[in-house]
Amino acid sequence: MQVKNVARLVSFLAIAAALSFPSVSLALKPLDRIATFTYYGEGYYQSYYQSYYQSYYQSYYQSYYQSYYQSYYQSYYQATYGLTLTVPVTVKGNAVITGALSKGSGTFVIDHPLDPVNKLLYHSFVESPDVKNLYDGIVTLNQRGEATVLLPAYFEALNKEYRYQVKPIDSAMPNLYVKGEEKDNQFIIGGGEPGGTVSWQITGIRHDPYILANPIVPEVTKTKDTLVPKGQYMYPEGYDKLNYVLWTLSLLFVVGVLWHWGVFARLRHR
Repeated sequence: MQVKNVARLVSFLAIAAALSFPSVSLALKPLDRIATFTYYGEGYYQSYYQSYYQSYYQSYYQSYYQSYYQSYYQSYYQATYGLTLTVPVTVKGNAVITGALSKGSGTFVIDHPLDPVNKLLYHSFVESPDVKNLYDGIVTLNQRGEATVLLPAYFEALNKEYRYQVKPIDSAMPNLYVKGEEKDNQFIIGGGEPGGTVSWQITGIRHDPYILANPIVPEVTKTKDTLVPKGQYMYPEGYDKLNYVLWTLSLLFVVGVLWHWGVFARLRHR
């Protein structure tokens, strides 16, 4: 009887553990993809890339690309097919994209201002689920403790749904506030100390014709037509360990349910 109670407790714990991961069905990786990413592991790809492809690219592909492929791509391939690049690509010059750009991450990179010979400096892009524009500056208050902040002439044509930040510099101004909201591409700060300095920021959401016709949808359900289909990952390496844990919990869940229903006991009695 005690063994049966222990078994039942184990089954309930297995069920609870599995149910605590509601993303099991979505996060499980298909078995065929486990084999795929085991074969093409990081060590294999790096050694292959560094020993062969890198030298091949530098000695041959660059000259081939510049002399032939660039003109061919612009005249024919660009208008006919999509293009997927699976190796690092460097563009030395300007790049113009008239549609949308999607990325896993993004930075600027420059020679480090404090050590340009030896270091690079990276900064991440400022990102948001909204198509947000940001404007800021510093203004000096007049004798009434007020200031009118002038914005670009295109501000209202480009933006809507404004958000404000005003902060005093050098001394406290507890009564500082936005006295007049944005109108005619300007807004008014009030309640400050005469002659005081204020740092301001205003953001707006784009509502120009392009973004209205091509809105950004933050959350998209994976289907066969999305960038990767349901059950696959943009970055599968980041989910490998989690997948094995979820497979184990799923197995425990099934065993626990069967044990709880007495299936194993019935099989023994037969």
